[in-house]
Amino acid sequence: MLDEDIEAVSPAEMEWLREQLVRAQRLSSVGTLASSVAHEFNNILTTILNYAKMAQKPTATDASKNQALDRIVQASQRAAAIVSGMLGMARPGTLKRQMTNLGTLVDEVLLLTGKDLSQHRIRVEKKIATVSAPVVSAQVEQVLLNLVINARQAMREGGTLRLEVRENKSLDVAEIVVADSGCGITAEALSQIFEPFFTTKVPDADGRGGSGLGLSVCRQIIENHHGRIRVESAPGRGSIFTLKLPLREEARARAA
Repeated sequence: MLDEDIEAVSPAEMEWLREQLVRAQRLSSVGTLASSVAHEFNNILTTILNYAKMAQKPTATDASKNQALDRIVQASQRAAAIVSGMLGMARPGTLKRQMTNLGTLVDEVLLLTGKDLSQHRIRVEKKIATVSAPVVSAQVEQVLLNLVINARQAMREGGTLRLEVRENKSLDVAEIVVADSGCGITAEALSQIFEPFFTTKVPDADGRGGSGLGLSVCRQIIENHHGRIRVESAPGRGSIFTLKLPLREEARARAA
C-alpha cells in the first residue's frame, strides 16, 4: 500500500513537498536564533531608553542631545536591519536566481547570528572578496545560517568561526567557506552527513536535538543552483564546509 501511495505522487506534488521541506528547515533555523535575537532587542531598547533619558535632562547641552539622538538613530537602524533579516528568512521569496554579492549574504547572516555567536564565545574571522553569482538569495542565506549554527554548536567551549568568499577562476565558480575549530566529524559520520534524518547532535537540556534534515536540505539547495557542497573534517580538528556556485548560468555544468 505504501509503495502505491508513493507512486501516486505527481512530479508537481513532489516539488511542492520539497519546497515545504526547505521552508520548514528555514523556519527551524530562524527559531534557533529567537532567544538570542530577543536578547539583542532588549539591549537595543535599553540603549534607546538610556540615550532618550540623557537627552531629556535639563542640564543636557545641544551637543549632548545631538549625540544622544545619533545613538538612538543608530540603534533603531540596527533593530530595523535585524527585523528585515528575520522576515526575509521566514517569508517565502522568489525562486528566480539573480546576480547577488555573496559577501552581502554573509554579512546579513552574521547580523542575525552575531549575538548568538558572542554569547557562546565564538570569534569570527572574515575574508570576503567581492564576488557575485546568480543565486536565490534567501536560499543561500538559509544554507549559510544552517552552517553557522552548526559550527557554533560544534564549538561548545568557544572557538573560531572562519568565513571566506572567493573566486575560483579555474572552475569558473564562487566559493563560500564556513570553517570552525570545533569537535570535528568522524569518518563514519562524514560519509552519511548529507543523508536525510542523519544527525550526530545530542539533545540539549530541553530535549532539542538535530532533525537530521539541515545538511540534507543545504545540499538540495546548492545542487538546485547547479553547485556543489563539500566538507573536510576530522575529530578534534574542526570542520570546513565549502559551497561552490557557478559564476554564470552558462558555467553551471562545470561546477564541481
